[in-house]
Amino acid sequence: MESSRLMGSFMILQSKIDFTISTKLPLTNQFRFLNKAAMIQKEIDLNPDCSSANQWRLCTVQQVEEVKCLIKIGPIWASGIVSFTSMVQQGTFTVSQALIMDRHLGQKFQVPASSIIVLSLITIGIWLPFYDRILVPALRKVTKHEGGITLLQRVGIGNVFSVLSMVVAGLVERERRAAAISHPEAAPMSVFWLAPQLVVMGLCEAFVSLGQIEFYNKQFPDHMRSLGNSLFFCSFAGASYLSTMVGSIVHKVTGTRSHPDWLTNDLNAGKLDYFYFLLAGMGVLNLFYFLLCAHRYRYKVSAVQVGDKLINLTVK
Repeated sequence: MESSRLMGSFMILQSKIDFTISTKLPLTNQFRFLNKAAMIQKEIDLNPDCSSANQWRLCTVQQVEEVKCLIKIGPIWASGIVSFTSMVQQGTFTVSQALIMDRHLGQKFQVPASSIIVLSLITIGIWLPFYDRILVPALRKVTKHEGGITLLQRVGIGNVFSVLSMVVAGLVERERRAAAISHPEAAPMSVFWLAPQLVVMGLCEAFVSLGQIEFYNKQFPDHMRSLGNSLFFCSFAGASYLSTMVGSIVHKVTGTRSHPDWLTNDLNAGKLDYFYFLLAGMGVLNLFYFLLCAHRYRYKVSAVQVGDKLINLTVK
């Protein structure tokens, strides 16, 4: 049954389309200025059946808290774009590196250059069962948290792996280019020197990608989870645009008449390692930004009706 409190109190209405929702969002003090949207100021704000006469003037607490969820999650979502930018760029240039490296596995088989990326997927496939079956139960005993660590801690660890992956990639590329320049007649480095950066990037994907998906699913209200899932793919889209923009800027700024730019087609003449270190620097700044946002973030509290009691649950 729909109900409301008296004037000056908050409008706590349950619309007909919300009857399928098993949990509600209780009123919180974060972003308190938005709470005014749920305060009954005048009697004319209500219909005879106690419903809102004008939803632009009077909203339910549920609607106000949903807007707060969007505002809180926005900065966390933005931090994921830089992490995914590292994935996008490494997926592009790693193949270019593999093309000019020794791809022989044995005497007869030659590894396709584009297949080297599969090492990241293999890492994810090996890591996830180990994480779920072994690491989480061990962490649960220490932290007393159901998931071993919180959702934002998982994403933060992924951001650290993103930075480490770019640092490792830069160091490997520096050694590869130095070997190619000093010994042009010798056999190039093995393509499997690219494995460490791909393994670290696989760990980054396992923490950031899966961590963000779970974070959105648990922190968005029940009927807004589809929007949360779409935000994950929007992060990848934003990362693609950002990587294109960064690449274009590097092309224009680093190239001169006497020296090619960092990302020239001839990797031996370019400075791809500098570009990787640039992405690592961006990742460090993004990590500090994420830590600031995570420190200020307040996890969603859901009010669950159990008989005549209303229980508040915090999902981390």
